Amino acid sequence: MLERGILLSMQTLHYPSFLTGEALRMKTRCRGRTNSSTALQLPSDESGNDAEQGTSFMRCQNSGSLLSQPNTIGVIGGVSVLSTLIFLEKLACWGSRNGKECPPFVVSSDPALSKVLSLRGSFPSARSRIDRIKLNQDLVIENLRSKRNFLQQSGARGLVMPCHLSHAWHSQISEDSSPPFLHIADCVAMELKNAKLKPIHAAGTMRIGLLTTDSIFVASYYQEKLQSQGFELVLLDKATEEHVLLPAMEALYRKDIEGARNLMRIAIHVLLVRAVNVVLLASDDLLGVLPHNDPLLRKCIDPMDALARSTIHWAETTAMVHQKV
Repeated sequence: MLERGILLSMQTLHYPSFLTGEALRMKTRCRGRTNSSTALQLPSDESGNDAEQGTSFMRCQNSGSLLSQPNTIGVIGGVSVLSTLIFLEKLACWGSRNGKECPPFVVSSDPALSKVLSLRGSFPSARSRIDRIKLNQDLVIENLRSKRNFLQQSGARGLVMPCHLSHAWHSQISEDSSPPFLHIADCVAMELKNAKLKPIHAAGTMRIGLLTTDSIFVASYYQEKLQSQGFELVLLDKATEEHVLLPAMEALYRKDIEGARNLMRIAIHVLLVRAVNVVLLASDDLLGVLPHNDPLLRKCIDPMDALARSTIHWAETTAMVHQKV
């Protein structure tokens, strides 16, 4: 699994702010996963009213929890709605593998975070992006806590948050949360540990590279979680981040795809020459930059894959436990 690069492409979707797993499961089409292009399609009735099924559960709020299954997954949408949808596609496909039924899930997602952080439109400078996030982090935490509370009231028994940036405040959001709340870095660390990787350099410590456009917020929690499992986190040096990675994102926003790809390859090579075993692509912006057949992707992994697999494992294990009771 660590040797595979995944490219996901999403159709432009018209979707409601709240989606239920049962509704999505009716129409989600799972195709071959290896180096393939996949798309998630929302359900629609014969008259084409997509929002009717997707939001029908809102009329049930007065009658108690929407879902009552003990393995119901609550998905807290983050800054990027597309990353939430891609994560749902992963849940639907991996959760229904081998003819199984996808575990029930309920989702809370809205565009408020993107608006508050002003991360839409042209690619902001690193300084302005950091300042904007710091200035509004109290609003971000309040927004994510509200989503958490909504999901718990809707019947979620386990929580997951498919957003790298939002995990910077995971401890605040998970505080006083009764359902288990998975952490993406824990999931990555455990999968890397189970993979039994062999150190590349002579010191004997397994090194994991990290590429992210929000290193000041993301790197600290990955370092903590990976270090607890015996790994060393390796980041880009400041010069490479400023003169290679950020320009790659700026090129991408200018639709200079070739320029973005060339700079992205340089950033990955910088980490590989520092003897890292794999490179974590911990940013929505970085996924899909390189073509799916690029050899460098064999050394890169999407942390959201680990989060999705751990979520499905929790749901299936929880269901089995309750069946035995």
